[in-house]
Amino acid sequence: MTGPVNLNSLSRQLGDWRATGAEDVAYRSLADALKGLVLDGRLPLDARLPGERRLAEALGVSRITVSAAMDRLRADGFLTSRVGAGTYTALPFRRAERLEGLFHVAPGPDVVNMSTAVLPAGSHVHAAYARALESLPPHLPGHGYDPIGLLPLRRAAADAYEAADLPTSPDQIVVTSGAQNGLAILLRAFGRPGDAVVIDHPTYPHAIEAIQRAGMRPVPVALTEAGWDIDGLTSTIERVRPRLVYLLGAHQNPTGHVMSAADEATVASAVARVGALMVMDDTQRELWFDRPPPAPSAAGPHVVRVGSMSKTWWGGLRIGWLRASPEVADAAVRARASLDLGAAVIEQLAAAHLIAGDQSPVVERRHMLSAREAVLHARLSKILPDWKTTRPPGGLSLWVALPRPSVAALVVEAQKLGLVIAPGTRFGVDGAFERFVRLPYCLPEADLEAAIDTLAEAWSRISDRPARRTKAPEPDVF
Repeated sequence: MTGPVNLNSLSRQLGDWRATGAEDVAYRSLADALKGLVLDGRLPLDARLPGERRLAEALGVSRITVSAAMDRLRADGFLTSRVGAGTYTALPFRRAERLEGLFHVAPGPDVVNMSTAVLPAGSHVHAAYARALESLPPHLPGHGYDPIGLLPLRRAAADAYEAADLPTSPDQIVVTSGAQNGLAILLRAFGRPGDAVVIDHPTYPHAIEAIQRAGMRPVPVALTEAGWDIDGLTSTIERVRPRLVYLLGAHQNPTGHVMSAADEATVASAVARVGALMVMDDTQRELWFDRPPPAPSAAGPHVVRVGSMSKTWWGGLRIGWLRASPEVADAAVRARASLDLGAAVIEQLAAAHLIAGDQSPVVERRHMLSAREAVLHARLSKILPDWKTTRPPGGLSLWVALPRPSVAALVVEAQKLGLVIAPGTRFGVDGAFERFVRLPYCLPEADLEAAIDTLAEAWSRISDRPARRTKAPEPDVF
């Protein structure tokens, strides 16, 4: 059970839902608006709505209008009522189905894979591995197990935070085998089965899976079109009193939103009040276009920042790190033995050379990603003008809203045409975001334009046939 919906947040999410005309038109408009919030994931599932009287007062309509809208949503399967407990959001069975069957697409000339948001390695990565081999011999006499991480890499990561106006010592860095491994270590160190973890919604799908595999409960707080609902987020933290709060604050995956320094500090204060751990995922922080995101403002013993080489440099370089207080770092090191015995030495050396070395490759990648985003957005606007998206200030992908919730059928049809895409449902809890698709702009411009043309063909095919329930496989998503 998610808990009660914040009335102020709900009012803001509904926006200008009113229709002109009689009361019977107004109730249908309100029902459609609430249905859209559920389908888009902006209203979490199994969340208790405010009472009809309070909702009517907040929206400035009669209770009859609200009651009629609620009855319509119950009939359609978007609300359920429990005697003495209230009214809760739901999805009809046909929409609640999770797309099953993760698959890996074999490489080939006829398959375009847009399910992954990651760039290939450049020549600078090869050069870093070559230098790492040269610097490896002094480490060979040792046993090679290091749960904290090599000092040169920890020093390089600490210096990078210093450059971002966040004072950090190497003792505050714990090297991990990627950001996903870092999150798993934190869940192991600080969580217990049944604990709540508050997340922004949509979010990185493997974070949801890590939380659930740890036996913990993801508690989603919906993002708005403008970003985070800070009132809803802080009130959920105070009500749920989670063990951890996991957020992607800079170029959020998949939406691209960037959290302001003031909002980050507000959330951090709420986390501190309930004694939880705030985990800020910074894996896409460096991938900005025109201006960098705000300097990290959340600090203190209750804040952990997660970094990674994968998004900025190369997905195959499985090195990440935790930036934490000495107490949290020590707990993470003690907890990781059941997961791994430390990151690979050669990978750490390569990562250290990249972070401490010439940063011009990162600058080049920013320019390249900005140009590719512009091409993808322009082609999408031209070929599929009814598909709506907001241009992000950085990151690796567009979060695109379809005209109707048909992403399952779209995934299947696109795959038949040789295009693999990630459905929006992969980024939500309990089947949310069936009206969305994530489109990375990591491929060359010509491939991106061809992919949009293929999507247009797939969309045309499913639009020309009667709607039916479609169960599609899902790609592994990064």
